[in-house]
Amino acid sequence: MNSENFTLSEKTVPASYVRQASEARRGHERLIGRLLEQGKCPAEGWSEATVELFLNELAVMDSNNFLGNCGVGEREGRVASDIVARRHYRLSHGIGRSGDIAAVQPKAAGSSLLNKLTNSLALDVLKMAGVRSVKSCFVVPMATGMSLTLCFLTLRQRRPKARYVIWPRIDQKSCFKAMVTAGFVPVVVENVLEGDELRTDVEAAERQICRLGAESVLCVHSTTSCFAPRVPDRLAELAVLCAKYDLPHIVNNAYGVQSSKCMHLIQEGARVGRVDAFVQSLDKNFLVPVGGAIIAGFDEAFVEEISKTYPGRASASPSLDLLVTLLTLGAGGYKKLLSDRKEMFALLTEELKKLACAHGERLLHTPHNPISLAMSLDGLGAHCGEAVTRLGAMLFTRQVSGARVVPLDKEQTIGGHAFRGFMSHSESYPCPYLNAAAAVGVTREDVALCVKRLDKCLKTLRKEANVVERRSPAPCPLPHSSSIQKSAN
Repeated sequence: MNSENFTLSEKTVPASYVRQASEARRGHERLIGRLLEQGKCPAEGWSEATVELFLNELAVMDSNNFLGNCGVGEREGRVASDIVARRHYRLSHGIGRSGDIAAVQPKAAGSSLLNKLTNSLALDVLKMAGVRSVKSCFVVPMATGMSLTLCFLTLRQRRPKARYVIWPRIDQKSCFKAMVTAGFVPVVVENVLEGDELRTDVEAAERQICRLGAESVLCVHSTTSCFAPRVPDRLAELAVLCAKYDLPHIVNNAYGVQSSKCMHLIQEGARVGRVDAFVQSLDKNFLVPVGGAIIAGFDEAFVEEISKTYPGRASASPSLDLLVTLLTLGAGGYKKLLSDRKEMFALLTEELKKLACAHGERLLHTPHNPISLAMSLDGLGAHCGEAVTRLGAMLFTRQVSGARVVPLDKEQTIGGHAFRGFMSHSESYPCPYLNAAAAVGVTREDVALCVKRLDKCLKTLRKEANVVERRSPAPCPLPHSSSIQKSAN
């Protein structure tokens, strides 16, 4: 209620009680006022009451919630189901206008304010996470792959003669399909093996640029977050390469916001060379449902150009989810999630190292990967490939989600390109292995249960392998040479 209504309330309720309620209300309003003034993630998280009050205030600013509204257009924010209306806090107009996803809607001042605030908070969090010089960003209601496609389509307008994208190999389907869907030909640069790690072959990338001609290359498409033993690309060296040949550089930072190392690589790349845009998932980094991403960059004009490439209005759900989450966590809460993740990574590393040793395996040495780990699976017997695949199925049925098993020599064709050794980021990685990751939100209980169930599965597989070996018939002994001679005579 406003001050006038509080005064009127004193006719019914004692004035002292009303004044106390009014002061409590002003406490909520001060937090909202500070958010509107600063456009930054609050230091401390808000209560649910404050968040819901704010969302309800935004909703009544949209025309579909005006008491006397008379809508005669084709898009009036009407919602048939009360459940759906409540799920979206009656914010049903979405974000943007037909020509620009970042534009303000005349019918939806509240939804437009929500969109602008969410983008502002997202920018603040990206800076807090390590990319201090980022200039602009916006939330887009598409996951990482389609958001990368939007970046490539925007670059097409700047480089109409370009046909190719230089792509250091990472075996993840959506980032490859993002290039193909945009109409470009990915030029796969195989990684080089350094110890156990698969690292960027920068010289091979440069050779491809020279072979194709810089004018026919749309951009370099690099990656930060990835499955071990693949490690983040050499972003600084690639950024220098892009600056040298005047090439755009798009970074797939899918779940890299949660890693200070990944964010530092982007910051350093922008400092020493060229990084045009970097894309990160909402669900992987901010613990919200799948369906959104943040596209960010160091040139406000280019980021705005990407946003204008998006056709039509868009769903406000990802923006709403992110705004509610950041207001609930606050900067302090999100920093704690990042700190806890680092602690869980150290714990998972130690536990997998012990488990590997107990089973005659080893934890692959991948110090440049700050999120994902890999454990060798060399000792699963003569039929190792089958056992590796079976291990993956056993873990899944035992509710261990997210762990990946990678056999040798798997082939996969995507967009007409045949990948040998698919999932291992290499045509011939030396051993099969298992992946596990310490991503944001993982707990000690998750780590303990994963290691316990993995231990049981490995014991079962090894026991079965030993039984099979004992039951296998012994090969017939070759006759002695003298016996052979007698038989011949």
